[in-house]
Amino acid sequence: MFIEVLKAFFIGVVEGITEWLPISSTGHMILVDEFVKLNVSAEFLELFLVVIQLGAIMAVLILYFHKLNPFSPRKTAAEKRGTWRLWGMVAIGCIPAAAIGLTLDDFFNEHFYNAWTVAIALIVYGVIFIVLERHNRRREAAFLAGRRPHGAHVRPLAEVGPGEDGDDAEMALFKVRTVDEIDWKTSLKIGCFQMLAIIPGTSRSGSTIIGGMLCGCSRTAAAEFTFFLAIPVMFGWGVLKLIKYLAAVGLAMTSTEIAVLVVGIVTAFVVSVISIKFLMGYIKKNDFTAFGVYRIVVGVVVLAYFGVKVLL
Repeated sequence: MFIEVLKAFFIGVVEGITEWLPISSTGHMILVDEFVKLNVSAEFLELFLVVIQLGAIMAVLILYFHKLNPFSPRKTAAEKRGTWRLWGMVAIGCIPAAAIGLTLDDFFNEHFYNAWTVAIALIVYGVIFIVLERHNRRREAAFLAGRRPHGAHVRPLAEVGPGEDGDDAEMALFKVRTVDEIDWKTSLKIGCFQMLAIIPGTSRSGSTIIGGMLCGCSRTAAAEFTFFLAIPVMFGWGVLKLIKYLAAVGLAMTSTEIAVLVVGIVTAFVVSVISIKFLMGYIKKNDFTAFGVYRIVVGVVVLAYFGVKVLL
């Protein structure tokens, strides 16, 4: 049992890191599965890899509990209405995934869940991150140089306070500066980008962050909205997988499987807290270019490893 629990701990660490950073949890799980194989049934493994995401969701709920709680006695009536509005935007953003994503998930898993698709998606979205951030840096440089940058998502310079520079420039160049400013149209567009995550290797957080930035959201707003969108999507997906497992296998679980599940969920929760704090602190002073480079490197590693494996 100890070895299986140790494996569950390692997988929980990988889940907690890759679920929130835009680097694709699926791509990393495929590599992990090559070297760390749980000695459990296929049905339980499928359940485990989804349900440990509930630990990751709990991290978001704990870290953003006050912001997401519309009943907080510390909030004014206006703040409570703002919280309900935010939940409304989250619900709208989940519509595309609920309407289309769930119906196509089995098809994509059957036909596209392989190392080649994952590697290509890792590389393609890595390139998109780099190109998008280079464009943003040019606009920020233009702003700091006192020129009005071109583009649809530019806050008028008159609205920028004196002395704003650095990360304030980033905030000035996007029409949506904070997650509370996201409207229903932007939310729906981001939700459509979230559907791209149905392609293995894309990264749910990566696709929604890119979508948010393309829709005019600041890096911080795009990242936070990505976290909030994950709550109903991942929770719903976890419950659906649990129902499928219970329908196929029933309540029967060995003591090892129970221990593996608990350790995986708890580890994913703790590591997710650290990952989310890291990401939000990192993007206050940096952009997503490093994640784009990392995705490309991992994509090349996946291609090389499985290419050599096929040749051998």
